[in-house]
Amino acid sequence: MKTCTQGAERKGANQKAQRASIRKRFYIMKTRTSKLAAIFTSVALAATMLASCGGSSDKITVISREDGSGTRGAFIELTGIEEKDSNGNKTDNTKKDALICKSTDVVLTQVSGDKNAIGYISFGSLNDTVKALKVEGVEPSTATIESGDYKIVRPFNIAVKDGLSDAAQDFENYILSSDGQDIIEKAGYIKIDKSAAAYASNVTVDVQQSDSSTGIKDAINGTSDIGMASRDISDDELSQGIKSVTIAQDAIAVIVNKDNAVEDITMDEIKAIYTGSKTTWSDESK
Repeated sequence: MKTCTQGAERKGANQKAQRASIRKRFYIMKTRTSKLAAIFTSVALAATMLASCGGSSDKITVISREDGSGTRGAFIELTGIEEKDSNGNKTDNTKKDALICKSTDVVLTQVSGDKNAIGYISFGSLNDTVKALKVEGVEPSTATIESGDYKIVRPFNIAVKDGLSDAAQDFENYILSSDGQDIIEKAGYIKIDKSAAAYASNVTVDVQQSDSSTGIKDAINGTSDIGMASRDISDDELSQGIKSVTIAQDAIAVIVNKDNAVEDITMDEIKAIYTGSKTTWSDESK
């Protein structure tokens, strides 16, 4: 799979090569007329090259997150991109040439800059640089997430062991208090307890950012008191001495460029795009 950085570097290299070709054709001409003709020839050549690379097509640019991302884990499970065999073994069928981005900000940047791109991010991170699609006719919103009408919804969990230190237990209590739940709501996520009681906490917390899988591993091996996961914690992970505490709900928004005419998408279409059986926006047969 390509990374977002690799894709950007490749695009830059192609553009430099095209500009070099245009300059070369220009300088070898000796008369003003031939120079003018060379310019038009070079522009036409550049346009042809761009078209052959997909510049004028509606081929879908598929953008996904990296392995270990909780957002990716929840997205592929909820949309059927991940499949389980009779023995319980899971396979992520995300297409091999998907562009892999390692943060929400990079996904937003890529989608906002590519009219044919599709990606997915946390509902709480959604902004006006991109367009969130309706899924099965339902737009992502606090109301549709709480009602269950919007289908791509996942929990935010913490992974903890029994016998937490007083400081770690104090922080867990604060997250689940009215003050903690208010912070969650202000950040764009969904409270799990609207009637939570107040709780005073004076603990200072050191937060280290990682993906969900790493956070859970750190809680299991004791590197961290609390691990954060933006997905369900698996049975295998729970069997290693931790428990899961849900602290919030979040939706995963399916996003496209603001100039994309598409407004609604089905779960089947999401799966088809991310597994590679639907490759263009105009391909209505797949």
